[in-house]
Amino acid sequence: MKKDIHPNFTDSVFVCACGAEIHTRSLKPEYKLEICSACHPFFTGKQKLVDSAGRVERFMKKYGDKPVATGRKPAKTRKKAEPAKPKAAARPKRKEKASPENK
Repeated sequence: MKKDIHPNFTDSVFVCACGAEIHTRSLKPEYKLEICSACHPFFTGKQKLVDSAGRVERFMKKYGDKPVATGRKPAKTRKKAEPAKPKAAARPKRKEKASPENK
């Protein structure tokens, strides 16, 4: 490798908000994480609500009292059964033209 062109690769610590520390090597000496494999629901198997800047509270304040849309159209109401109308008189059948083969 050429000298004096590569950045310093030093020991570093990744610190999560849950308090877990991961020691490795990187360009910066310290990194701060919001979530890591020790507290992420995918790795722990526990459901955990991660609230970013009160988004859940804002949503509940704005839409909390309104009905939830399911994405389906509302059910149609059936009309009351109407009495059956009498059918119109049947038309007389048309006579078929005689084909030259049938003569």
